[in-house]
Amino acid sequence: MAVRPHLDVSRRHFLWQAGGGLGGMALSYMLGRQGLLGGAGTNMGFSGGLHHPPKAKRVIQLFMAGAASHVDLFDHKPQLEKLDGQPWDPGESVELFQSSPGNVFASPWSWKAHGQCGKRLSEIVSPLGQCVDDMAFVHNLVGKTGVHSQATFLQATGFQRPGFPGMGAWISYGLGSLNENLPTFVVMPDHRGYASNGPKNWGAAFLPTHHQATEIYPNREKAIHDLHAPSDAFVTPESETDGLRLLKEANQEHRSLREGDQRLEARIRSYELAARMQLSAPDAIDLRNEPQHILKLYGLDHGQTSFPEQINELEETDYFGRKCLVARRLLERGVRFVQIWSGNDNGFPRRNWDSHEDIHRDHGPLALGMARGTAALVADLKQRGMLEDTLILWTTEFGRMPCAQGGKGRDHNPFCFTNWLCGAGIRGGVTHGLSDEWGFKPQDRDHPTTVYDIHATILHLLGIRHDRLTFRHNGIDRRLTDVHGHVIEPLLA
Repeated sequence: MAVRPHLDVSRRHFLWQAGGGLGGMALSYMLGRQGLLGGAGTNMGFSGGLHHPPKAKRVIQLFMAGAASHVDLFDHKPQLEKLDGQPWDPGESVELFQSSPGNVFASPWSWKAHGQCGKRLSEIVSPLGQCVDDMAFVHNLVGKTGVHSQATFLQATGFQRPGFPGMGAWISYGLGSLNENLPTFVVMPDHRGYASNGPKNWGAAFLPTHHQATEIYPNREKAIHDLHAPSDAFVTPESETDGLRLLKEANQEHRSLREGDQRLEARIRSYELAARMQLSAPDAIDLRNEPQHILKLYGLDHGQTSFPEQINELEETDYFGRKCLVARRLLERGVRFVQIWSGNDNGFPRRNWDSHEDIHRDHGPLALGMARGTAALVADLKQRGMLEDTLILWTTEFGRMPCAQGGKGRDHNPFCFTNWLCGAGIRGGVTHGLSDEWGFKPQDRDHPTTVYDIHATILHLLGIRHDRLTFRHNGIDRRLTDVHGHVIEPLLA
């Protein structure tokens, strides 16, 4: 993807890019944006380079780190209420991550039907009831492991081990930028710290480095690391300009002697983007000019500047809602992929979704904060006409068990959990794939949904065939979906 509009590339480099998997499509896309290809394009720059006309232009991924409980949020199980407190017997042996199966454990929250579709939601995600008719639920998703780090890698990169690009990096590589002054891929980690694996979840791995995510922390004074020199630094605007000019000359000399080496090119592009971001990024993340009714929509009108030490609804609403509002501002300015994380890695007291000890204490504030921010984001995108070409994915690394752990918690459940999608090209108000009566495993165990299917569906809506988005690495044509994946046709509008 290191092809520049003026085409100062070698024949070998050009032929490799034009014939190597998605490189040819990426080249066509970039040339089309510069008006160098014939044929009328759509408002998305589609001019024959993609595999089919896309429905989606941009993606938001909401990732609940620590494993959110599907049976306490989205997957209502009357059987748990009926047999609450009784010995759990699913009719087969059960091996859990760190406990022995306890008694049947009903959700501590009430459930209510929402929308014209009548989807039942837990009270702690009830704010999403206003947009449930735009959402499509998948309740039979299965993982491969109950280990957080591996399961998080699988959902974020399509592989259980490090060394593979995040989904946003693949999409950046395949489709390129919509705004040369902002990153194509932005991630907003939890303000308390990284989730399992940290930046490896959104790295570029073997793809050119400039496809990795840029981290933004909307709640911090310096929302983007090292974007500007410190106020007490010896660097001045004039000296910075002179230094960049000298660096450019040195880079050009270095590059002229190493034709075809993309590493320096990726580094140059990163520095050039950083320079452009100094002007455009601060405006994108500055919420001061947002009208009061928008701040209220996202739950940011409370006026508090500090929060209790204990996990609480207001703090979770503020932090998650703030990230959702910044995401909308980034998307409307041309960022293509935004990833928002809720929850950090293990720590005590809990500040993630890994509720082994007390599901009520942890999930309540986290879920309400997530649901309020997400519902506001959906409503805001919809009123701006952006939901029709923006795809939202809600995910977590696995679910939680229908039985109790220590009386009030739930252990890991990689055997079945929930994702949902919303927006561009998605049939709203539907459910695809059911879990069994316990929420333990898929109802149809021979035909579960996998993360490969979710990723294949997202790429399909972006106009890409998932089996043709490839990058040759160590003699293998790697792809986001590995050697698996099917588009989930029933979810498509």
